[in-house]
Order: sequence, then structure tokens, then C-alpha cells
Amino acid sequence: MAHTEPTTMRRTLRREVVGTIGLLADAEDFAAMRRYRSFTFDDHTGYLREMDRLLRVRDAGGNHTTVALFDPDEYADYCADEGVEPDSPRGRMRFTAHLAAGPTVAYDGRPLRHLLPDLVDITMRQSTWEYAQALLAEVGECADCGEDIGRAAFTRAAFLVTRLLQAAGPGVHHLVCSIAHDGYNLLAALHAEATADAQVDLDEEEAADFTTVLAAGIATAGAGGAVLRTARPGAPESVCGWRLKSDRLVPLTEAEVFDAYCTDARSGDLIAPEPGLEYRAAPDLGPLDQGPAH
Repeated sequence: MAHTEPTTMRRTLRREVVGTIGLLADAEDFAAMRRYRSFTFDDHTGYLREMDRLLRVRDAGGNHTTVALFDPDEYADYCADEGVEPDSPRGRMRFTAHLAAGPTVAYDGRPLRHLLPDLVDITMRQSTWEYAQALLAEVGECADCGEDIGRAAFTRAAFLVTRLLQAAGPGVHHLVCSIAHDGYNLLAALHAEATADAQVDLDEEEAADFTTVLAAGIATAGAGGAVLRTARPGAPESVCGWRLKSDRLVPLTEAEVFDAYCTDARSGDLIAPEPGLEYRAAPDLGPLDQGPAH
């Protein structure tokens, strides 16, 4: 009995230990890690297969596991900053423990290929939010009045998001904000469902991300805008959009929306219109001069 109790306690403790796995989801990232001799995997497909198996084994044993993206460049920087030998299992273990404080996805029994899109999405959202936040913090104060430009831009963006949702009306909405700055494209999406009595159901975290990206565009005078796609019962899906100009969202015409949706952003080639999708002029957001502005 004296031997059984400690064994049972150890098993119980192991089940209650939360683990994090740093995953090399991208083939290029995997190839970059192969420069370390202590990293013994030589095939990315086989590596993912073994990771999938490890996750299933841990799950079957009652162990809670979170998964984070392992970035080789960030790993090298971390090791240099912390004085850790990068070509060592210990270095990878310490970095993985560091990743646990960032964006992760809890393993829920799904195959790894189904988990990866969620992991990439949450990591990209976090990266975009951090970059947008940095832009708002760096822009500084107005030389004329001393007002914090980043804070004022966020207040203005929150006002514009409210107006966007009011203009959208009832239906299931998918909003995308895109801002170009210094060669980097910031994207944020917001899903919302509005009823006929103007009640809006949305994800507060998505709303905060969306507002922050829009605010970064306002604060830096970046090029960009917002696109709204709406589905309503008994009606075809529709899409419209606005162009960001200073601290205003200017409605696009039906032709401008059509051109934007039916032109490849990289090549400039025409794309066939999406069947069943209506391209509409965006509604005016009203007297925006009444809102907060800097």
C-alpha cells in the first residue's frame, strides 16, 4: 500500500501538468531548423506525423496540451538574448516554454491538419495586433495641440466601427479591414450578427483587433479601407466597401466594389465575378464630423 499510493500520486500529478508543443508548421521553417545537428528530423511530413501521434498519445493519457508555432528566427534571437546554446534540446525546450505565454491552441483531439489553420490564424491575429499597437504607440503627440495621436485615432476608429455596424443593418456580416503601411499589410476580420431591432452579437476580441487595425491606418495615414459582406435570409449575399481617407471611411461605388473584388491584387488580372454575389454601393456612414476626430 505504501508503494501504491506514491505511484498513484505521481500519475495524478503527471495528468495535471500542462504541456506546450512548439510546432514547425511550415516546410521552410522546418528546413531552417535542420541546420542544427541536434535537431534529428530530416523529413517534414514525417515530423508532422510524429507530432500528431504525440498529441494523440498525450490526449489519450489525460494530459492537456497546447500547441504554438515555432519560429526559427525568433528562436535564434531568443537564444542570443538569453545566452542559450541554440543547437541543443535544452535550448528548444526553454524556447517552447517561452512560447506558452503567447498565442496557442489547445489540442482537442482533432487531426493536426485540422488544428493548424486555427493555430496560424490566432498567431497572425496576435502578430497583427501587436504591430498595430506598436504603430499607435510610436506615432506620438500632435505638434500643434499635444494630443496623443494614437489614442485619438483609436477613439475615432471605435466610432467608425459603430457606424459601420449600424449601416450594415440586420443580417450576418463579415467585415474586413485592410491597412497598408511600410510594405506590411495589416488585416483584421470582424463577424457580427444584427437583428431587426438593432441588437448586435459579436466577438469582443475580434472587435478590439478590428478597431486597433483601423486606428493604425488613421494614425499613420495609411492606405486601406473596409469591406462588408452580408447574408440575409431569402436574399443573395452582397458586398460593399469603404476607402480610408484621413480619418474618414468614404463609400465606394458599385463599380469600384466590383473592380476591387474582380481584380487579382498581385497580378492585376481580371477575376470572374462570384456567382450569386451582389456588388453594391456602400451606404454613407452619416455626418462623421460629429464624431471624435483629431
